[in-house]
Amino acid sequence: MKIAIISGTSIEKTDTFEDWQVRSVQTEFGKVVVKTDGKHVAMNRHGFERALPPHKINYRANIEALCQLEVESVVTLSSVGSVTVDIPPGSLVSCQDYMSFAPMTFIDDRMSAFAPVIGNRHLEAIRSRCSQPILTGKIYMQTPGPRFETRAEVRAVKALGGDLVGMTFANEADLILERGLDLTAFCMVDNYAHGVSSSQLSLEAFRGLVAKNQATINCFLSELVDYLRICS
Repeated sequence: MKIAIISGTSIEKTDTFEDWQVRSVQTEFGKVVVKTDGKHVAMNRHGFERALPPHKINYRANIEALCQLEVESVVTLSSVGSVTVDIPPGSLVSCQDYMSFAPMTFIDDRMSAFAPVIGNRHLEAIRSRCSQPILTGKIYMQTPGPRFETRAEVRAVKALGGDLVGMTFANEADLILERGLDLTAFCMVDNYAHGVSSSQLSLEAFRGLVAKNQATINCFLSELVDYLRICS
């Protein structure tokens, strides 16, 4: 099985993919740069060449590139904010479902009856090999970005049943699942969402929290790649 890992800029801050081959894939939606190692693919959703903010990411090109590379299964790792004190920063989380009220699609010319379901095919196998506990069964809500959510928006996310809030994963999941690829979804909780704690949420504070969690991500990605090699 050919498996792809999609993560954010943290994928470039780990040495796990240092020796992987850089490859450019031209799609009808644009060019995408990935890293490959045998049957497996690593993708920085923001781009290896120039980091794009969430609302500027070329999601269609990213997922189309994976299809052209004949990827069958995708494991995603996304940075999120927690909307509840029960899921603190530093937590690794698996999502069983997601919400987005601006769906992403490859279908532009007709109504779609497609109803996405996250299969989490690799969850238990990865979880059993991971040295960090992984919380499961959580719900992800996507907001457009690029700014952080208001306190009122965060309360609305929680009221709708969301546990986590982010700006990228739902777009990826829509396209991955629409194309019939298998999806296993993980999130790194980098911060409490706006208003959940008394801590001031700012770009500087957020970057500090992301840096603090990098060691956890390094370990997770290394263990994930070890698992992929067993799957080969």
